[in-house]
Amino acid sequence: MKRRFIESEAGLEDPIVSLGKALAALDNPVEAKAFLQDLCTPAELEALSDRWRVVPYILEGLAYREIHERCSVSVTTIGRVARCLASGHGGYQAAIRALKRRSLQPAADATGVGL
Repeated sequence: MKRRFIESEAGLEDPIVSLGKALAALDNPVEAKAFLQDLCTPAELEALSDRWRVVPYILEGLAYREIHERCSVSVTTIGRVARCLASGHGGYQAAIRALKRRSLQPAADATGVGL
């Protein structure tokens, strides 16, 4: 069984915080893409990008079925993202705010929708 991070382990940084630091240290989206491609399997990358792709649609208030039709992302995934937007840890909102501050809006998809 895989050993999980134990907070009581003296002197060890939370591995998720360490990963966040690595992502934040990268200089540009191209470096971030290369890092994610090295770090994740293609299926993991697809799942992450699917989740991020539906965020603008949820924020626009589109129905889950409409989002599904536009993105081909499962309604279950859309619901998960919506729950996180409503009552998660604030990560999606933090990313959206940071992108707006830096004028690095996510690229619009084929429908022309971006954040």
